[in-house]
Amino acid sequence: RYWKRWQYCYPGLNFSSVWNEVAKRSFLIHSTYTTDTKSREENKKTIESLYRFSVDIKKIRRLKEWVLLQDTAYVKEIAGILKEMGADETAVANILERCPEAILRTPAEINSQRALWQLVCQNEKQLIKLIEQFPESFFTTEYHENQKANILFFQELGLKNNIITRFLTSAPNIFYNPVEKNKNVIETLQRSYLSLGGSHANMKTWILKLLSQNPFILLNASTAIQENLEFLQKNGFTDPEVLQLLSKLKGFIFQLTSTTMQKSMLFSKNVFQCSDQELKQLVLKCPALLYYSVPVLEERLEGLLKEGISVAQIRETPMVLELTTQIVQYRIKKLAALGYDIKSGTLESLNGTKKDFEVSYGKIQSKKERPIFNPVAPIHIED
Repeated sequence: RYWKRWQYCYPGLNFSSVWNEVAKRSFLIHSTYTTDTKSREENKKTIESLYRFSVDIKKIRRLKEWVLLQDTAYVKEIAGILKEMGADETAVANILERCPEAILRTPAEINSQRALWQLVCQNEKQLIKLIEQFPESFFTTEYHENQKANILFFQELGLKNNIITRFLTSAPNIFYNPVEKNKNVIETLQRSYLSLGGSHANMKTWILKLLSQNPFILLNASTAIQENLEFLQKNGFTDPEVLQLLSKLKGFIFQLTSTTMQKSMLFSKNVFQCSDQELKQLVLKCPALLYYSVPVLEERLEGLLKEGISVAQIRETPMVLELTTQIVQYRIKKLAALGYDIKSGTLESLNGTKKDFEVSYGKIQSKKERPIFNPVAPIHIED
């Protein structure tokens, strides 16, 4: 869920590199089993055990047949541990269907993982609920020691347990890093914050907020963080302005490259026909001009122009470029139904989140429906 939300909010960012790393690790885990397989036939004992727990074998065959080919599996044992934690039969079947490789883990591995996750879960009821929702995150046991060290590090850093559990389920790959790597990234961010004029008093709060909003920042190299900050400074952004951009972009700026940022800025400069100083102000007003790629900006700009909106209007309210073409079209139709002409008016009413738009729309609607007061009209009073 969180992963999809981040992708939706920041489509210009290179999430594919992050996902490729996860997929690569998954492939390596998979290959350690398949390459050791002596026979290519399905394990009948495994099939029978899964049937006893009402697991849909066809679904496993379709998605991860390789699991059924392994010589050793622990179906009964893993199902027993899940039941101990409070899972009913339906939940056990769903978990094993979604993450069949769970049956290849030894009971000792799963009990170790169970104890580890209990460090941040309120109780076993919460733990089993998380396993039901995110089984693959829980059953990835290859990085157990790294996971443990990172959980303890995040707790020492001051992250609340509910945030750490969110990381375990929605960004599990940050726990696969050696803890020293994550510490190094945090130290780089701390140094950068202070060098940009941030205060020691606010540093911890700033770091924790940044991590909570974007844990994937830990997958970046420390050198990439430094290079992107230097790029902004070379392009005329002052230290307070760079700090402002970091906070607005929730750290996603570190998942960009100086090349893509340069191309996006050059595109905006050509479109809006502005000076370097004017461009800088536009970027501060609308960081989308920095973090969206040229194809994304181009598509959104074309969509706005097709609706009759001028470049001058967009320059006045560049935040409208944060919206997809589909959202813009939908909002323009809704406003047009109220008689509001977006071509001659301001784009502010088009702008913002779904909630912001609903507030703007409501104001325009109530204004349209409000009767005009006539001070000389007779007042009718009933006897």
